[in-house]
Amino acid sequence: ETQGTTYTIILAEDAIRFTKKEIDALLDEFDQVLSTYVDNSKISQLNKSNDAYAFRDERGFFAECYNKSRQVYDESNGAFDPSVFPLIEGWGFLKHIESPLSQHEIDSILTFISFRENLHHRIEFSNDSVLFFKKDTRFKLDFNAIAQGQSIDVLYEFIASKGHKNFYIEIGGEIRVKGKNREGEAWRIGIDTPKENQPANERPISGILNITNKAVATSGNYRNFYEKDGKKYAHILDPKTGKPADHNLLSATVIAEDCAIADAYATVFMVLGLEASKKLLQSKKRELDVVFIYQEPNGKLEIYTTKNAKKMLE
Repeated sequence: ETQGTTYTIILAEDAIRFTKKEIDALLDEFDQVLSTYVDNSKISQLNKSNDAYAFRDERGFFAECYNKSRQVYDESNGAFDPSVFPLIEGWGFLKHIESPLSQHEIDSILTFISFRENLHHRIEFSNDSVLFFKKDTRFKLDFNAIAQGQSIDVLYEFIASKGHKNFYIEIGGEIRVKGKNREGEAWRIGIDTPKENQPANERPISGILNITNKAVATSGNYRNFYEKDGKKYAHILDPKTGKPADHNLLSATVIAEDCAIADAYATVFMVLGLEASKKLLQSKKRELDVVFIYQEPNGKLEIYTTKNAKKMLE
């Protein structure tokens, strides 16, 4: 167990050169920096601070997460924004409270939501230290849309450093693989069909990806949502409107070189919706492959893929 979910590591090799204890310690060390669910983590302390907060970042977990988030924020024109934490709290998704915000409350929170540097915050990196300045005490960060992917990358580098060349890592449904499986073939990864209230043991799949030396992450609105007074509120929030994203894209699966980027862009596409996501892909700001599952007005599910993703699908 880890990060409120589970992890799986599969080695397609005979010898194991690391222990479960080492993996658990590495994940715990990562959470102590970037998990908002750990009360005394570095990011939790940063969120509680009133103005300036300085801390050690010996492994560089925070710096890497921040810098990759900055890249995706810029590339997506703000569709990916880790400063949405107060909105996530406000809508009740953090503690599973069904509490829709009024337009007045949304407008009030949006006044201090933006990851743009030197607007609501400033940051300085020096060797293994971080100095973070808040310009508004209500400003808070949430890297949950990228950190789980990054934690997989951390495990990937650790296991590869032990000399392993064929393995699979999964945390909470996000995956990164190296080499081949035990049959000497590409790893086969199922893509869930986005259906609400589907039992875990009866989850139908829309296709199978055959991948090697890649990461895969999927984001969707069909599991994490609540209904209040007959209206559905999904957990993917649009940083510009402050409201749950509302469009016909049901799930976005992203295939990338590393899992942090796959994780972040899966969220980007779920914020943007189908057509805006296609435009972002065509802009070639970053080479990515995707499998989008969307719903036509008649209720029929359709699949959109990039050319390379289509070749990987069976």
